[in-house]
Amino acid sequence: MPRLTSNGAHDARIVAEECAVALVYDGTTAAVLMATPADLTDLARGFSLTEGIIGDIGEIEDLSVVPGPDGIELRLWLRPDAGRRLKERRRLLVGPTGCGLCGIDSLREAGRIVPPVGHTACLAPEQIGAAIAALTEQQTLNHRTHATHAAGFFQPGSSSMMVREDVGRHNALDKLAGALAVEGIAGSAGAIILTSRISVEMVQKTAAIGAGLVVGMSAPTALAIRTAEASGIALVGIARGHAFEIFSHPQRIYGQRT
Repeated sequence: MPRLTSNGAHDARIVAEECAVALVYDGTTAAVLMATPADLTDLARGFSLTEGIIGDIGEIEDLSVVPGPDGIELRLWLRPDAGRRLKERRRLLVGPTGCGLCGIDSLREAGRIVPPVGHTACLAPEQIGAAIAALTEQQTLNHRTHATHAAGFFQPGSSSMMVREDVGRHNALDKLAGALAVEGIAGSAGAIILTSRISVEMVQKTAAIGAGLVVGMSAPTALAIRTAEASGIALVGIARGHAFEIFSHPQRIYGQRT
């Protein structure tokens, strides 16, 4: 895209793309997000998992990506039991900016405490710095555009890191959730690493993935901390290089189980 810089020069810049993405279940639109149009099947599967629409990706009978003049539809057909559960939930999931609580229909649901996560990995302090460095290095889209969030999955002892990017922080995490599910990687095997602040929805989605550790480069909210504490999730924020702050369950960071 052409641009005019502060010194009056004209040149070109790569900018991030975003478009309306509708998640359509059994023929009915359940959510509309503004998202980066990449890794969309991961987004469909991950959103379905972290929002509790399905329990595992085997409940998706068919998934197709259908571009249109106004955006992209992710059309999912669920197995009968999952389809019935979705109808019974009576939730209207509409998130026009890909941020917030997706139009949930009760105040109690907004602050829900998710079930405690099970046995999970621990991280040594130096591994947190290594995870932040790995995520920063693999933000290929953000390196070009300076406009996207990233979510990564760090496994102690692994030489690789799974990363997904999106203009929306929730979308990046949902894409990661879907990718982990496809690869059959258990959330309990590692930690969720985020470029964004850690809000309560990010903790709830981390719990749905089954990870007991979440690390963010920015600060968490108070509700996110309370939710992480109640859910058995170690929450680390303001992680910059080897400096960080621990807000819940420090034994998960230092390898001391209680």
